Amino acid sequence: MATNLDIDKIKKIHFIGIGGIGMSALARHFLSEKKTVSGSDRTLTPITKELASEGVQIYAEQSAENLSTNIELVIYTEAMTEEHPEMKAARALNVPMMNYFEALGLAMNPYYLIAIAGTHGKTTVSAMLTDIFESVDKDPTAIIGSLRAKTQSNYRAGKSKYAIVEACEYKRDFLHFKPDILVITNLEHEHVDYYTSLEDVQDAFKTLVSQVNEGGVVITDTANINITPVIEGAEAKVVNYHDFLELDLPLKQPGMHNRLNAAAAMAAAAQENISVTDAKQALGDFTGTWRRFEYKGEVSGAPVYDDYAHHPTEIRAAIDGVKELYPDKKIILAFQPHTYSRTAALFGEFAKAVGQAHEIILLPVFAAREENQTGVSSRELAVKTLETNTNARYIDSLAAAETAIRKSADVETVVMIVGAGDVTSLAESLIA
Repeated sequence: MATNLDIDKIKKIHFIGIGGIGMSALARHFLSEKKTVSGSDRTLTPITKELASEGVQIYAEQSAENLSTNIELVIYTEAMTEEHPEMKAARALNVPMMNYFEALGLAMNPYYLIAIAGTHGKTTVSAMLTDIFESVDKDPTAIIGSLRAKTQSNYRAGKSKYAIVEACEYKRDFLHFKPDILVITNLEHEHVDYYTSLEDVQDAFKTLVSQVNEGGVVITDTANINITPVIEGAEAKVVNYHDFLELDLPLKQPGMHNRLNAAAAMAAAAQENISVTDAKQALGDFTGTWRRFEYKGEVSGAPVYDDYAHHPTEIRAAIDGVKELYPDKKIILAFQPHTYSRTAALFGEFAKAVGQAHEIILLPVFAAREENQTGVSSRELAVKTLETNTNARYIDSLAAAETAIRKSADVETVVMIVGAGDVTSLAESLIA
């Protein structure tokens, strides 16, 4: 750990796993501060290629040779093991190391920090608020957990005091932040591989609330029974974002969840004297982010949407959004569950959520960081879904799913590609 470092004095930084959406945004931030940035990843992606074009030294292989004595700081993703060759090399060279969230906290806490937390909606609210601040020339720095459709970037280099940052609750990582404004969109039991219960999640959020700077504000749904224990006894001022909710607010993104996201963004903007009129104007022009109800194109006359949803609540919200836009069309849903632990813990809820579509394809679980210790499978999930929807089936590959969707898709249908893993490539294949 190297949390006592003066980040302003560091001139050369190396990232292990630089291709991640958060890591790449932080790399761009340090690049904007005229630091020398290098990084490695297991595969080259459009993001790493763009970083290279922006001036980052990218290594396509992860090896000890990527480290040198003139590197002053190594930043790594939590997925890195102690035996990773670059981690071992950094220790051998006595180079200070810290994980992504430690580094992000060091970089962002000196700003007037607006942290967007919550189980769902963080990315959209962060991007919405960035658009609002941009529209009134408040020139924020922003770290967003996706690519803004407006700029095709996950980072905005600002010159004002403001920073807008997505604050992830996994492993209590957001406790590296000391926010001036904290938005909590909602709260459920999530990241079940780390949090043992809803109460465990609430404890983490309550600690974050206690870290809000003196004179700061917490913006949340004050009537949400999962949130009320979190804000009980809070020293910071608490604002209910439902006071800013407009059910007829014209947005390009459908669904009640996005109206709630917009309300949270407007509430945060109001704390900095941005008028509701100006905020609504920016929100009306907001075009979304990558993989958040992202329209990709068509297949056989059917619109194709790609969505990062990986929790039952998010899946239901995405389906509701499609039904709002296309009330007379049938929904073909291809879902790739993300992590075995989440799939097992929320098994019945997943079956109910995907069962709201008309035709359901369950793809193999995307393991991510896990081994399958639960024995759960998407085949079992398909069987469970059949209890309420007879049009559910398990398909064992993306290629086979593409073939099945092409057979079913027509002008009377909408195709939804859903999940946090590599299922996004299926959306690309369908519209190719």
